Amino acid sequence: MNRWLSLLLLCVAGSASALPPPTAEDDIGRFVAEKGLVERLDGVRVTVEEAVRATSMAHRASDLVVTAMGFLGVPYRRGGNHVDTGFDCSGFVRAMYEQTVGLMLPRRADQQAAATQRIERRELQPGDLVFFNTMRRAFSHVGIYVGDGKFIHSPKPGAQVRVEDMSMAYWSQRFDGARRVLPAPTPVVELQLPAPVQAP
Repeated sequence: MNRWLSLLLLCVAGSASALPPPTAEDDIGRFVAEKGLVERLDGVRVTVEEAVRATSMAHRASDLVVTAMGFLGVPYRRGGNHVDTGFDCSGFVRAMYEQTVGLMLPRRADQQAAATQRIERRELQPGDLVFFNTMRRAFSHVGIYVGDGKFIHSPKPGAQVRVEDMSMAYWSQRFDGARRVLPAPTPVVELQLPAPVQAP
C-alpha cells in the first residue's frame, strides 16, 4: 500500500476515535432527517419540541405493540373495553392507547378513523391503526399494526385477541385504510415567579 495512503488512513482512524459519543440530540437529529422533518423552502421548520415529541411517540408506539401482545387470548365482548370483561375491536385499540401512550381515542372504529391521520399502506409502522369494512360499512373494524404485514385485534364474538396477516384474502379484500395517531400537543406551562422583595 502506498506510504501516503497508509498515513492518511491512520489519521482518519485517529480522528474518528476522538469523536465524542452520540448524544440524545444526535438521536433526535437522525430521527428528524429520516422523517424528512427539515426546514422547507417556504420557511416552515420543525421545532426541537416537535422533534422530541415525534421521537417520544415512536418509542411509545413500540411499547404499545409490546403491551398489546400481552393481551393475546382475551375474549371478544361486544362493547367491551377492559381486560376483565373482554374487548371489542375499538375498545381494545382505545384501551391500548390510553394505557400505553396516555391518549384517549374515541370509542367507535369509525370515530377513531375520523380522529386520526390518513396514511398510505406502504407507510405503515408498528402502532398505526388499520381499518376494515367487515359490516358493509366503512371503518367498521379496527386493529393495531404490529409490523411485517400483521395486525393485532379483537375480531368477533366467540374469538379472542389475536394476530393475523393482512395479506389473507378475507382481510385483504376488506382493507379500508390506515391511520396514524398523532401525539397530543405538549401543554405550555407558565412559570410563576415570586414577587420581588421590597427593600425596607
